[in-house]
Amino acid sequence: MAQRKILILTNRVPYPLKDGGNLAMHAMVMGYQRAGWQVYLLSMNTSRHYIKHDQLQQLFTDLYAFEWVDVNNELKVKDVVTNFLFSRQPEHARRFYHHGFKQKLKDVLQSFQPDVVQVESVYLSTYLQEIKELSHAVTVLRIHNIEYQIWQGLSKKTSSRIRKFYFKSLTKRIRDFERAAWKAYDLLLPITEKDAYLIERLEEINELVIAPFGIDTAKVKQSAGKEQWVGYHIGAMDWIANRDGIKWFLTEAWPKVRKAVPDFEFYFAGRNMPEDFTQLNIKGVHCMNEVPSAEDFIADKKILIVPLWSGGGIRVKILEAMAAGKIVITTSVGIKGIEATGGEHYLLARKPEDFAKSVKWCFENRDAAERMAAAAQSLITEKYENNKVIAAVTDKLEQLLSGSN
Repeated sequence: MAQRKILILTNRVPYPLKDGGNLAMHAMVMGYQRAGWQVYLLSMNTSRHYIKHDQLQQLFTDLYAFEWVDVNNELKVKDVVTNFLFSRQPEHARRFYHHGFKQKLKDVLQSFQPDVVQVESVYLSTYLQEIKELSHAVTVLRIHNIEYQIWQGLSKKTSSRIRKFYFKSLTKRIRDFERAAWKAYDLLLPITEKDAYLIERLEEINELVIAPFGIDTAKVKQSAGKEQWVGYHIGAMDWIANRDGIKWFLTEAWPKVRKAVPDFEFYFAGRNMPEDFTQLNIKGVHCMNEVPSAEDFIADKKILIVPLWSGGGIRVKILEAMAAGKIVITTSVGIKGIEATGGEHYLLARKPEDFAKSVKWCFENRDAAERMAAAAQSLITEKYENNKVIAAVTDKLEQLLSGSN
């Protein structure tokens, strides 16, 4: 059988490997490559996540090809207002539509002639027409999140009437755009079972395979020394759900945590850290800004705290923490999409007092907490090993490709 060819489109370069989105895209890209596919990665090098060209030239050298197009996707008030007044599409889709990227995509489709085109963001569905016109490839949409749910959650949380009104409108636009996209692809790859259930309930789609974020457990960095029983959080702070979650935790939960365990320390880090976080002066709280190595930041800390209240998809940092034998304290939104059981694999917190009780329990029951972490580690090996995830996807693609011949 001839070597299969796949073109993967991403709305940012999946690097550096410091946040969940980049890690999830990178795992899929390299999974196809290890499975023996020719992988052509075409990425937007966006102004918001810009990487210098000399650095890009050193990335993904094992792939068949890696190319990028510089795209200015800065959020401008004028564009947001214009889109709101005169367009039915969500502003996000407009922001990622770029004529230079479209032309490059056309060139690659004609020269590479892929068997499969995989899109790593629903907002890149604006290019689906060109893909179908210029190739006979099987089209695949990777669904990291149900996007409209993120904005729906944010609209409920905000107290600002203006923001609430805009978020509700944006939620509807994204929902309509998203549901139309689901029907247009040959194969959908949602990351969670809950997302898959919702998609199949809402729309008549073609094919679907649940493809969770895959962990290469052999490469997960384990603690080389004694771990400190401190809390940590790491995530991109330009993602509003992360930012709001940390703000809530520090305001609502931290005073109760510190009262329950007076010596407990909390460290948090992430890209694009807001200035007001870096200037915090809260006893026991340490803002580390963007760290050079996420692995090194995590390695000596025992307790991951994920205070998320909005968002969909799957929390990659939770999977990584579990694979590394950490204890996880999170909300129902944070654990969403991970087939883990509260009290067995992680500690569930629904309100500020729960975070305090969970931290106190860890300190008073260290042996039991270690057993919980070990059970979570076994769960990841069983259900989230990357090779197993990729095999399920490529098996389905082979079926679709055989049927299209």
